[in-house]
Amino acid sequence: MMELKLITAKGKTSKETVQASDNLFGRDFNEALVHQVVVAYQANSRTATRAQKGRSDIAKSTRKPWRQKGTGRARAGMASSPIWRGGGKTFPSSPDENFAHKINKKMYRIGICAILSELVRQDRLAVVDEFKVDSPKTREAVVKLKGLGVSESILIVTDDLDENLYLSMRNLPNVLVVEAQHADPVNLIRFDRVLLTKKAVQKFEEMLG
Repeated sequence: MMELKLITAKGKTSKETVQASDNLFGRDFNEALVHQVVVAYQANSRTATRAQKGRSDIAKSTRKPWRQKGTGRARAGMASSPIWRGGGKTFPSSPDENFAHKINKKMYRIGICAILSELVRQDRLAVVDEFKVDSPKTREAVVKLKGLGVSESILIVTDDLDENLYLSMRNLPNVLVVEAQHADPVNLIRFDRVLLTKKAVQKFEEMLG
């Protein structure tokens, strides 16, 4: 078991610590695996919405523009040729394009654990008893974050998303509040700091331990 830093509501390090599993927060950093997990997550989030026209989709005559020889111009077969302006694309994008990357659950879990462990080593992860606001007001959320001494971007992970907390934080550009079950590798990496509630740590151990 390892001990995670616990901070108070005023942003100071508490004398108490939180016991956590070494498998979850004390794992070696596997850069290749983390890269694979992040790329797979981003690829599986993509939607194929692009559509381009090939030469068979262009509404142009298929008649030969001019005769093959004797004009002094280059040979041309039809106006929908990809080398002509207004012609079809050579390799058009299709809405049925599949961007999915296969990655098994064990690799994904180990990748998340490696990211959490590296956050602990870099002193970018901290734990708080609970994180709540009394009313859904952005001003109140800003005061609470300032009290914690947060000046950079932060990801707040809770076990159960409180509506007041979500509504008060959603207008802040560098703050994101998510439930532990929805914490993804991209967000865990891109924020400068990650703040977990005690119950979120327990939730991670249930899911990934």
